[in-house]
Amino acid sequence: MTVNHGGNLSEEYFRAYLSLVMNSRNYNLEKAKEFMLETFFKGNLSSFGPVSYASYINTVNSMSGN
Repeated sequence: MTVNHGGNLSEEYFRAYLSLVMNSRNYNLEKAKEFMLETFFKGNLSSFGPVSYASYINTVNSMSGN
């Protein structure tokens, strides 16, 4: 997926992305989070700004049942 660094990424975006990673690679949520940290965020969770970071954290929390 192409990402515009100028935009704020939504929770819906991250839910779709995580679901795609989990389904295509047969990963659980923890493995998908590791994969996204390495490949999407390039090791820096705040690389897309605070709004996108908050959306990602909220999505992970809701997907994990927290």
